[in-house]
Amino acid sequence: MKKILFLMTMVMFAITGVFAQIHKPVKWTVASKKLNNKEAMVYVKATIQDGWHIYSQNIKDGGPIPTSFNFAKAADYALVGKTAEPKPKIKHEEVFKMDVGYFTNEVIFQQKVLLTKGTATVKGSVKWQACDASQCLPEDEYAFAVTIK
Repeated sequence: MKKILFLMTMVMFAITGVFAQIHKPVKWTVASKKLNNKEAMVYVKATIQDGWHIYSQNIKDGGPIPTSFNFAKAADYALVGKTAEPKPKIKHEEVFKMDVGYFTNEVIFQQKVLLTKGTATVKGSVKWQACDASQCLPEDEYAFAVTIK
């Protein structure tokens, strides 16, 4: 009887563990391209699972959590302007009572950098919130680094 109870308990823990896995609908990658001896472009790409979306960087106050970038300060590079994004899709979010920009499937953000020493390792992070038709996950963060030679 104890063996059966133990076996049933182990099966319940295994099943619970399978359903308790954290869902990660967004995968991030980073790349760079040297434009000339003094400038480079950093590309931060989000690959988004079907049915999910992330929001634009340009969301008004009172809306969902926008995607945001934070680049570490370093002596070997300086940021040129703000992080660029393609034109987002727009939809009215009744819960926020406003139109919001969002991305599905894939989006590539771009940050131009000035290379002060000819090469650099650009470090930073991106924060975002992923949502589908029935839920929004808590804000998440991805740290990245890319070396430009």
